[in-house]
Amino acid sequence: MAIPGAADSIDAATFEQILEMDDDEEEREFSKSIVYDFFTQAENTFAKMDTNLDQRNLKTLSDLGHFLKGSSATLGLTKVKDSCEKIQHYGQKKDETGTNDITDEDECLSKLRTTIEQAKQEFHDVEKVLKKFYHDDS
Repeated sequence: MAIPGAADSIDAATFEQILEMDDDEEEREFSKSIVYDFFTQAENTFAKMDTNLDQRNLKTLSDLGHFLKGSSATLGLTKVKDSCEKIQHYGQKKDETGTNDITDEDECLSKLRTTIEQAKQEFHDVEKVLKKFYHDDS
């Protein structure tokens, strides 16, 4: 089942597995609770990222990226997951693939700032799509 507007931002097969756990396809209480818990978790994590970016705390940024990568992967939110993986790598002073070292901390912070903003935008885009899917267009 494709989600309208999801395009390449949601892996349909992964998200379908969560939808299969719903007892009622109209209400979808189970999957909706998981998705909405993720919305809250993501907002809180992005706020922590902003704080740690200001504090130049690369290790914590890497940990936050890793954390959000896992929960977005569980839902099949591929774009958010990919950006969070880059946040994890930049926080470890690596390039976006995680293979090459970046010695300049300012370069890492600059890349983190850009990638965090990108991840936020991808999150808000997919949040709109999912709210519409759950008939919550407010």
